[in-house]
Amino acid sequence: MTKTRVGDPFMSADEYGRSMPKFSVNLLVRNVMNSLNFYRDVLGVSVRYSDGDFAALSLDGVEFMLHADHTYDHHPLYPVVQAARERGAGAELRFSGIDPDLAEIRARNAGTTVLQPARDYPHGWREITLRDPDGYIWTVGKPIPPID
Repeated sequence: MTKTRVGDPFMSADEYGRSMPKFSVNLLVRNVMNSLNFYRDVLGVSVRYSDGDFAALSLDGVEFMLHADHTYDHHPLYPVVQAARERGAGAELRFSGIDPDLAEIRARNAGTTVLQPARDYPHGWREITLRDPDGYIWTVGKPIPPID
């Protein structure tokens, strides 16, 4: 694993790994700092830690990670990721609890690709679908209050 980090991370890999929940998401990205702009400024994540190799993020208490491609250069997934034109094809990351109208304003201001603008859907959510800088698809929104 190639690292560009200088100094110590916020905690050891062992400590962090053991603290993870039973299910977690790790997104491989071309450039961690570039991706942080989307996650922090558009989705509103809390950045627990970040450097050029790795970021530990929290979205309303849900923890997930970003790893730079170069940190996987000795992993069998590396050539697959390098050959991929778009990341995450066929996977949609969904999160409830983000105001889709506010997310759309932030996305447009940040130059983020809006695949579907904010609107109400028959499945009971008002949501927006966005593409992050590496092509991962995020649909975020809130449940629509029931009509009495």
